[in-house]
Amino acid sequence: MKRFTLAVITGALALNAAFAAQADNLKPVIKAGKEISKLAVSSQQKINGIAEQTQTKFQQYQMVNKEIEGLNIYNAQLQKQLQSQYDEMKSLNADIDRVSVIERQITPLMIRMIDGLQQFVELDVPFLPTERAERVANLKNMMDRADVAVSEKFRRVLEAYQVEMGYGRSIEAYSGLINVEGQERDVDFLRIGRVALMYITRDGSVAGVWDNEAKNWQPAEDEFRMHITKGLRMAKKQLAPDLLVMPIKAAP
Repeated sequence: MKRFTLAVITGALALNAAFAAQADNLKPVIKAGKEISKLAVSSQQKINGIAEQTQTKFQQYQMVNKEIEGLNIYNAQLQKQLQSQYDEMKSLNADIDRVSVIERQITPLMIRMIDGLQQFVELDVPFLPTERAERVANLKNMMDRADVAVSEKFRRVLEAYQVEMGYGRSIEAYSGLINVEGQERDVDFLRIGRVALMYITRDGSVAGVWDNEAKNWQPAEDEFRMHITKGLRMAKKQLAPDLLVMPIKAAP
């Protein structure tokens, strides 16, 4: 019995010694396993980081592609605009060439128009002589100025013609000086279109009518003085329009 017990104890001790020896042998393996686990965790973290970076780069790549696509569309539209501007520039250059030709043609025309206007004023009924003569003189001076565009010159010439045309459709009263019986008198002039130009002194004692054929003033008969005064009041908007009897010479 003692031998059996001793044998069991001896076997147990041997088994413990074997387990202890085996445990000592497994320690490097366990340590290596732990190192591998740490490396695996570190590698996984690196992989996760790389995956996140890859995803970020991919998103950036997609954004860049969208920007490139937008820039391509913008560049295409810009190219169309540039082509349109180029075509417009060519058209403007052609228009400028045509304008240069027109300017060379219109300048002599304006000079002839001004000369014709001057001749017309000189031959016309002599109302507002100073104002009308100054208008023609200003037009002639304007034609010599380089700082006035051709279009502006033409506009002013047309404006002068329009003013002269307006005289034929209006009635006007204005004051001025005239030589009456050898004396310079302050009188009121009455113009009715271009068909009649009359005056009457301030005291109403003397009246006259312009004879455009004889190019001089003719005395107005006494019966017309009242109508001249009435016409002056109508021209000044002091009296409603009414029938006037005037010493107008009939056309031959």
